[in-house]
Amino acid sequence: MPLFNLEAAETMLHARVHSFTHLAFSGGHVASYPCQLLAPSGAPSISAPRLKRAVDLTVALLLLVVFGSLMLMIAALIRLTSPGPALFTQERVGLHGQRFRMLKFRTMHPADEMPGYCPQATRNDPRVTPLGRLLRRTSCDELPQLLNVLAGTMSIVGPRPHAPGTCAAGRPFEAISLSYDARHSVKPGITGLAQVRGWRGQTDTEAKLLHRLDSDLEYIANWSLIGDLLIMARTVPALLCMRNAW
Repeated sequence: MPLFNLEAAETMLHARVHSFTHLAFSGGHVASYPCQLLAPSGAPSISAPRLKRAVDLTVALLLLVVFGSLMLMIAALIRLTSPGPALFTQERVGLHGQRFRMLKFRTMHPADEMPGYCPQATRNDPRVTPLGRLLRRTSCDELPQLLNVLAGTMSIVGPRPHAPGTCAAGRPFEAISLSYDARHSVKPGITGLAQVRGWRGQTDTEAKLLHRLDSDLEYIANWSLIGDLLIMARTVPALLCMRNAW
């Protein structure tokens, strides 16, 4: 008996998406995210996207103040230890399927870290520099995405953005599950429910993708401000216990 039934998992995810009452689909694509939080005592409601955006801006600015000196030091070390720029940008799929340029500290040799589609890093990947390996293991390479949050293309918490054309077991992510596009109903995040549950690193099998997608859809269906704050709080211990970041 297999430990993971791929067909059963896909059926479960597809059924879950159709049960989301706060997602509106048009032609198979997510059209809107009209979820609202009700203010107490009958006061006018505050839309979830606006509240989430306010939290994003506040947290991103605070983290830039806290980690600003560290980010400058990392940028200097990258320039000193390998030729090429300190920052790397890559096209990712964001809200409503729109493309945007995601920022990261460069962790690979310049000839290997291409701005277009780049195969996922693997264990002992020769493309990764020694400093890049440390940055990936600690997730410090993701710190420049705080600037993406300020620009409005990302959120602090949300499904991690994928590069167009990324595959698992030779199949594009969107071909593996009919529910995949539902994760684009919210902005992608620097951290997310899947990540704090340990689903991070190389997505080389369909089962791994479906496990992550399950967490992403659960996050979207049950979004709350408290939930975002809890995920932020769980991110640090999750990073300390992480063993699959290459």
